[in-house]
Amino acid sequence: MKKLTGASGEQGVVASRLTVLVPAYNEAESLADTLRSLRNQTLRPEEIIVIDDCSTDATAEVARNEGVTVLRPATNTGSKAGAQNFALAQVRTEFTMAVDADTMLAPDAIERLMKALTDPEIAAACGFVLPRHVKTIWERGRYIEYLFAFGFFKVIQDYYDRPLIASGCFSVYRTDVLRANEGWARRTVAEDMDLTWSFYQAGQGVRFVPAACCYPIEPHNYRFMSKQLRRWSHGFLQNVLLHRRNILKIPILRVLVAVALYDALIASMVFLFVLPVLAVWISPLFLLGYVLDLPAVAVPVLVEAARRRQVGKALASLPSFFVLRLVNACFMIKAAWLELVVRQPLLVYEKGH
Repeated sequence: MKKLTGASGEQGVVASRLTVLVPAYNEAESLADTLRSLRNQTLRPEEIIVIDDCSTDATAEVARNEGVTVLRPATNTGSKAGAQNFALAQVRTEFTMAVDADTMLAPDAIERLMKALTDPEIAAACGFVLPRHVKTIWERGRYIEYLFAFGFFKVIQDYYDRPLIASGCFSVYRTDVLRANEGWARRTVAEDMDLTWSFYQAGQGVRFVPAACCYPIEPHNYRFMSKQLRRWSHGFLQNVLLHRRNILKIPILRVLVAVALYDALIASMVFLFVLPVLAVWISPLFLLGYVLDLPAVAVPVLVEAARRRQVGKALASLPSFFVLRLVNACFMIKAAWLELVVRQPLLVYEKGH
């Protein structure tokens, strides 16, 4: 790709055939950092569009001060998917990227991610996600969770050409394919997973690019974490129900979803109920079940942390992961009861950072 005039008019900056959509609702505090990280990329977007989803703070003013396009719907769209779809009609480039308003990108993240789309069979690509702040117990737990998920599980999924989800905080799409899918569906509260599985069912590919890194602000307290876990657990189960017939037709995908279901439901039941009952009624030795899988988590986490020169941070954060896993198991069991048994699906999109 030859050198062109960049999005800011500076000479010598490499431009792309890319529009970045940044949905934002009351994100004045974090938005400027996100937009500056987008403008300082080695591969510059042709346009950055902030969708101010009827914010009540200075979100729109912050965006305008950064020199990007600002769109505002007449009323709040009710979800990130709704905000992104509102702006999709304005996209005139070959590729469309979705970036959360609290997410910063590494300087070369777009350039690295776009390489995956040189293959015409690939409809979307996603990158490696790491929390920007790692201080509280919740941020530390999420840090370990991401090192494990993106440094181990997602690598395996990508080996079989089936990343389970193109993460909504940082993913890129072919605009024509995205429009053919009618954008981001609002039939679940996990629009990124729904879109990924829809691509697979249409015979289109998705890639994971671990070298393309982004840094979102993760929940720092239980109040925000509970909203996020509630949305994620319900969203996963909603997508399983929605796509279950088509998933069975895709061999690798059905295995990956089955493993995720086992971890979400069976492992959670064992963790919350079976082990304590066995420890009380048979032997306290069953409590060892809580730590037997520690090496299975710690080894890949520490390998990835060593690659990033963050072993100390990972070791200090490992205990927080097991706290988060316990809380996550509670939310998943409750979501399963509501979604699968009493049929009370989560319909309202709750922002949880």
